[in-house]
Amino acid sequence: MHNEPTDEGTAQPGPTAPATQTSSTGTNSRRRRGPGPLMLIVLPGVVTLSGVFVFLSLAGVFDTAVPQDQAPQGSESSVSKVDGSYVPWLRRATADCPGITPTLLAAHIDQLSGWQTDGASLSEQGLARFTEADWKTWGRDDDGNGTSSPRDAIDAIMALGRRDCSLAEKMTALRTKGAINGDVADLTLAAYAAGADEVTKAGKVPPSARDFVTEVRKRLPQYDALVKQNPEQESGQAAGPLLQPPVATLTVTSPFGTRRHPLTGVTKLHTGIDFDAPQGAQVYAAREGRVEFAGMTPAYGYRVVVNHGTIEGKRLETTYSHLSALQVTTGQSVTTGQPVGLAGSTGLSTGPHLHFEVLLDGQYMEPSAWLTSGG
Repeated sequence: MHNEPTDEGTAQPGPTAPATQTSSTGTNSRRRRGPGPLMLIVLPGVVTLSGVFVFLSLAGVFDTAVPQDQAPQGSESSVSKVDGSYVPWLRRATADCPGITPTLLAAHIDQLSGWQTDGASLSEQGLARFTEADWKTWGRDDDGNGTSSPRDAIDAIMALGRRDCSLAEKMTALRTKGAINGDVADLTLAAYAAGADEVTKAGKVPPSARDFVTEVRKRLPQYDALVKQNPEQESGQAAGPLLQPPVATLTVTSPFGTRRHPLTGVTKLHTGIDFDAPQGAQVYAAREGRVEFAGMTPAYGYRVVVNHGTIEGKRLETTYSHLSALQVTTGQSVTTGQPVGLAGSTGLSTGPHLHFEVLLDGQYMEPSAWLTSGG
């Protein structure tokens, strides 16, 4: 019998002959195919295992969901590993350190080790991943237990604090001289990751360190909460008096904020306030303190930076730039209202004025708030 094509152009199967099997005697006989020996052995086992799997699944044995209290929380999982007793040491390690806070130091440690003492590298040990050579420079027995070790959490916290603070001081000095620009904390982290020379060469955070700085920054909010949850026994210092006017008349010619530089054409943050001041006008210290820098810089011309100590645990500084003459020297102590220089137009300047800045822990602040009741 021939197969007839369908409308779709495919052949329909015709009737088939009954299945036959050749016996061992060579005769054909009709037999129904039954399960082979293999199936008789395997099939019962498969059925049994399937039943067991269903039972265990219903019982939750194969539940792969992570319990909520054990689920990974990104960098928050590191916070749970930090003992609150470390917070006073984080504060001590960053005391009087420009731009470096307990929160930043904690986030830096998290980025380095996730607050895990043991690391994959034998050459880098402890929470702060110190090499043997670096530990000889920065390590001490800070907790007084008779041993100085990078695997001792408190020793490691204090050692990294010293290292970061040393870098922060270098970055602050370079920024004061106008050699680099940027936030002190970011510049410090960049110097740690890429080296101070790379930061100096770039004049800012170099590309090779941007990812490191970004990762540390991401961790700041949670560690800020940790530090606040573990306050010191003693209360912080009260805020000091307001800053005094650095010039006789506070006429603002360029406010604090983003602007297009009149000479370079670059749009960026104007880090202070420009006060109108004729050539040779007297410029005064806005608060008592110690002169951190007094000298010539490429962009700011003759510049004075005064460290006023701490306000509520944060370092306060003021700067006076584009001066025509200096009346103080680096390291000198000054009193509120003491002459520090004469107004001028040195450096990148379009005319005589005073560029006045206020920095709190290395962060540029709106100066007008410190010169009024809002300070």
